[in-house]
Amino acid sequence: MPTAPTRDEEKIFWNEGHDIVVGVDEVGRGSWAGPLTVGAAVIPKDRRIYNVRDSKQITEKNREALYGRVAQWCEHWAVGHASNEECDALGMSAAQKLAAQRAIDGLGVTPDAYLLDGRWNFVDHQCVRTIVKGDTKCLSIAAASILAKVTRDRLMRSHGETYPAFDFASNKGYPSPKHRQTLAKVGPTPLHRVSWSFMDKLPIDLREPKPSNTNLV
Repeated sequence: MPTAPTRDEEKIFWNEGHDIVVGVDEVGRGSWAGPLTVGAAVIPKDRRIYNVRDSKQITEKNREALYGRVAQWCEHWAVGHASNEECDALGMSAAQKLAAQRAIDGLGVTPDAYLLDGRWNFVDHQCVRTIVKGDTKCLSIAAASILAKVTRDRLMRSHGETYPAFDFASNKGYPSPKHRQTLAKVGPTPLHRVSWSFMDKLPIDLREPKPSNTNLV
């Protein structure tokens, strides 16, 4: 059983006088299709929630069950996206900063400090702590990871109804065998990140994204 994330990192900031501490995590950076999504969460100081883990350590069914509880428990939370077109135009680092800023803007409060999953600072603020594998260690980051993951998964499942051959409902835009096979057969949809290297392997006549109303089966 994975170790439960704690509020130890949040407490350091709280004890320094930073009241609004935001945990931030992204999902979808390695996907071939769909948005890059960032979750931001402000957790309460005095109310605990159980069974929250890094979203990758929880089954899809359990993430869905946790989503509502986490959303109600957080004092503030929001999710921001950078579209696949923005990922292509800006590059992934700038797209992640954009999605993070949209999530932060959606919180409705002014943060005092940030806890970020990973090694680099992708928010524009002077009070930031980056934590490698922060979604397994830090409760606010774990909460943000669940909110971001479930939000993006629901979006990709809805796109799966439009493009059933790509099996987005299952793979969420990541390069599964069926996703690869369909891409090689019919080319990209308007959801694909067409600047990525996987496009170089497609025949020239398959590199143009198909119209969004095409029902690929």
